[in-house]
Amino acid sequence: MATNPIVLLVMGSDSDLPVMREAADVLSTFGISYEMRISSAHRSPARTLALAADAANRGIKIIIAGAGMAAHLAGVVAAKTILPVIGVPMPGGALNGVDALYSTVQMPAGIPVATMAIGKAGAKNAGLFAVQILALSDERLLSALLEYRAEMDREVERKDVALQAG
Repeated sequence: MATNPIVLLVMGSDSDLPVMREAADVLSTFGISYEMRISSAHRSPARTLALAADAANRGIKIIIAGAGMAAHLAGVVAAKTILPVIGVPMPGGALNGVDALYSTVQMPAGIPVATMAIGKAGAKNAGLFAVQILALSDERLLSALLEYRAEMDREVERKDVALQAG
Protein backbone atom coordinates (compact mmCIF):
# COMPACT_ATOMS: atom_id res chain seq x y z
CA MET A 1 0.00 0.00 0.00
CA ALA A 2 1.27 3.46 -0.91
CA THR A 3 2.38 6.00 1.66
CA ASN A 4 -0.07 8.90 1.95
CA PRO A 5 -2.23 7.96 -1.04
CA ILE A 6 -4.37 10.73 -2.52
CA VAL A 7 -6.32 8.59 -4.99
CA LEU A 8 -8.31 5.52 -4.02
CA LEU A 9 -8.82 2.92 -6.72
CA VAL A 10 -11.60 0.56 -5.70
CA MET A 11 -12.93 -2.34 -7.71
CA GLY A 12 -15.74 -4.79 -7.15
CA SER A 13 -13.67 -7.90 -7.84
CA ASP A 14 -10.11 -9.02 -8.46
CA SER A 15 -11.21 -9.85 -12.03
CA ASP A 16 -11.36 -6.04 -12.56
CA LEU A 17 -7.67 -5.65 -11.76
CA PRO A 18 -6.32 -5.92 -15.36
CA VAL A 19 -8.56 -3.00 -16.36
CA MET A 20 -7.97 -0.90 -13.25
CA ARG A 21 -4.19 -1.27 -13.64
CA GLU A 22 -4.55 1.17 -16.55
CA ALA A 23 -5.62 3.91 -14.13
CA ALA A 24 -2.88 2.91 -11.69
CA ASP A 25 -0.26 3.08 -14.44
CA VAL A 26 -1.32 6.62 -15.36
CA LEU A 27 -1.19 7.73 -11.74
CA SER A 28 2.27 6.18 -11.36
CA THR A 29 3.48 7.92 -14.51
CA PHE A 30 2.54 11.26 -12.98
CA GLY A 31 3.96 10.39 -9.55
CA ILE A 32 0.57 10.34 -7.84
CA SER A 33 0.30 8.14 -4.76
CA TYR A 34 -2.67 5.78 -4.73
CA GLU A 35 -4.05 2.71 -3.04
CA MET A 36 -6.03 -0.12 -4.62
CA ARG A 37 -8.81 -1.94 -2.80
CA ILE A 38 -11.39 -4.61 -3.59
CA SER A 39 -14.84 -3.98 -2.18
CA SER A 40 -18.22 -4.86 -3.59
CA ALA A 41 -21.25 -2.60 -3.28
CA HIS A 42 -23.41 -5.71 -3.10
CA ARG A 43 -21.28 -8.50 -1.59
CA SER A 44 -19.55 -6.33 1.04
CA PRO A 45 -21.70 -3.20 1.44
CA ALA A 46 -20.56 -2.29 4.97
CA ARG A 47 -16.90 -2.46 3.88
CA THR A 48 -17.63 -0.35 0.80
CA LEU A 49 -19.51 2.29 2.78
CA ALA A 50 -16.73 2.48 5.37
CA LEU A 51 -14.05 2.89 2.68
CA ALA A 52 -16.00 5.72 1.08
CA ALA A 53 -16.95 7.45 4.33
CA ASP A 54 -13.39 7.41 5.70
CA ALA A 55 -11.54 8.26 2.47
CA ALA A 56 -11.34 12.02 2.97
CA ASN A 57 -10.19 11.58 6.59
CA ARG A 58 -7.30 9.46 5.29
CA GLY A 59 -6.17 12.17 2.83
CA ILE A 60 -7.82 10.75 -0.28
CA LYS A 61 -8.80 13.48 -2.75
CA ILE A 62 -10.33 11.45 -5.61
CA ILE A 63 -11.90 8.01 -5.86
CA ILE A 64 -11.88 5.90 -9.02
CA ALA A 65 -14.39 3.06 -8.80
CA GLY A 66 -14.63 0.22 -11.31
CA ALA A 67 -17.27 -2.48 -11.41
CA GLY A 68 -18.96 -4.69 -13.95
CA MET A 69 -22.36 -6.01 -14.85
CA ALA A 70 -25.09 -3.86 -13.28
CA ALA A 71 -22.99 -3.30 -10.15
CA HIS A 72 -23.35 0.16 -8.70
CA LEU A 73 -20.03 0.58 -6.91
CA ALA A 74 -19.32 4.14 -8.04
CA GLY A 75 -22.82 5.30 -7.09
CA VAL A 76 -22.70 3.71 -3.65
CA VAL A 77 -19.28 5.25 -3.04
CA ALA A 78 -20.45 8.68 -4.23
CA ALA A 79 -23.43 8.50 -1.88
CA LYS A 80 -21.07 8.28 1.14
CA THR A 81 -18.49 10.97 0.27
CA ILE A 82 -18.26 14.46 -1.14
CA LEU A 83 -14.98 13.59 -2.88
CA PRO A 84 -15.03 13.44 -6.69
CA VAL A 85 -15.87 9.90 -7.81
CA ILE A 86 -14.90 8.67 -11.26
CA GLY A 87 -16.66 5.53 -12.45
CA VAL A 88 -15.15 2.94 -14.77
CA PRO A 89 -17.65 0.43 -16.20
CA MET A 90 -16.08 -3.00 -16.66
CA PRO A 91 -16.50 -4.99 -19.86
CA GLY A 92 -18.01 -8.46 -19.86
CA GLY A 93 -21.21 -10.11 -18.81
CA ALA A 94 -24.22 -10.75 -20.99
CA LEU A 95 -24.33 -7.13 -22.17
CA ASN A 96 -20.57 -6.62 -22.70
CA GLY A 97 -20.37 -3.82 -20.17
CA VAL A 98 -23.33 -1.76 -21.36
CA ASP A 99 -25.23 -2.59 -18.16
CA ALA A 100 -22.23 -1.41 -16.13
CA LEU A 101 -22.11 1.78 -18.18
CA TYR A 102 -25.79 2.52 -17.57
CA SER A 103 -25.62 1.78 -13.85
CA THR A 104 -22.63 4.12 -13.53
CA VAL A 105 -23.74 7.00 -15.73
CA GLN A 106 -27.45 7.12 -14.80
CA MET A 107 -27.05 8.66 -11.35
CA PRO A 108 -29.94 10.58 -9.80
CA ALA A 109 -29.57 14.34 -9.55
CA GLY A 110 -27.55 15.35 -6.51
CA ILE A 111 -25.05 12.46 -6.40
CA PRO A 112 -22.71 12.94 -9.39
CA VAL A 113 -20.34 10.32 -10.75
CA ALA A 114 -18.00 11.22 -13.60
CA THR A 115 -18.30 8.22 -15.91
CA MET A 116 -15.64 7.05 -18.33
CA ALA A 117 -15.79 4.59 -21.24
CA ILE A 118 -16.14 0.85 -20.74
CA GLY A 119 -12.90 -1.02 -20.07
CA LYS A 120 -9.22 -0.17 -20.36
CA ALA A 121 -9.65 3.10 -22.28
CA GLY A 122 -12.07 4.25 -19.58
CA ALA A 123 -9.68 3.29 -16.79
CA LYS A 124 -6.81 5.12 -18.48
CA ASN A 125 -9.01 8.19 -18.94
CA ALA A 126 -10.12 7.94 -15.31
CA GLY A 127 -6.48 8.17 -14.29
CA LEU A 128 -5.93 11.13 -16.60
CA PHE A 129 -9.09 12.85 -15.36
CA ALA A 130 -7.82 12.47 -11.79
CA VAL A 131 -4.53 14.05 -12.89
CA GLN A 132 -6.44 16.94 -14.47
CA ILE A 133 -8.40 17.55 -11.27
CA LEU A 134 -5.27 17.43 -9.12
CA ALA A 135 -3.37 19.67 -11.59
CA LEU A 136 -5.79 22.50 -10.81
CA SER A 137 -3.85 23.07 -7.58
CA ASP A 138 -0.46 21.53 -8.40
CA GLU A 139 1.90 23.32 -10.80
CA ARG A 140 4.16 20.26 -11.13
CA LEU A 141 1.25 18.13 -12.27
CA LEU A 142 0.00 20.85 -14.60
CA SER A 143 3.41 21.05 -16.26
CA ALA A 144 3.64 17.25 -16.55
CA LEU A 145 0.13 17.06 -18.02
CA LEU A 146 0.92 19.71 -20.61
CA GLU A 147 4.07 17.80 -21.57
CA TYR A 148 2.06 14.55 -21.80
CA ARG A 149 -0.34 16.22 -24.23
CA ALA A 150 2.53 17.72 -26.25
CA GLU A 151 4.13 14.27 -26.50
CA MET A 152 0.88 12.80 -27.83
CA ASP A 153 0.89 15.50 -30.50
CA ARG A 154 4.51 14.75 -31.43
CA GLU A 155 3.74 11.02 -31.63
CA VAL A 156 0.92 11.63 -34.11
CA GLU A 157 3.25 13.77 -36.19
CA ARG A 158 5.97 11.07 -36.16
CA LYS A 159 3.45 8.46 -37.27
CA ASP A 160 2.25 10.68 -40.09
CA VAL A 161 5.81 11.32 -41.25
CA ALA A 162 6.46 7.55 -41.26
CA LEU A 163 3.24 6.95 -43.21
CA GLN A 164 4.13 9.58 -45.77
CA ALA A 165 7.65 8.14 -46.15
CA GLY A 166 5.93 4.90 -46.93
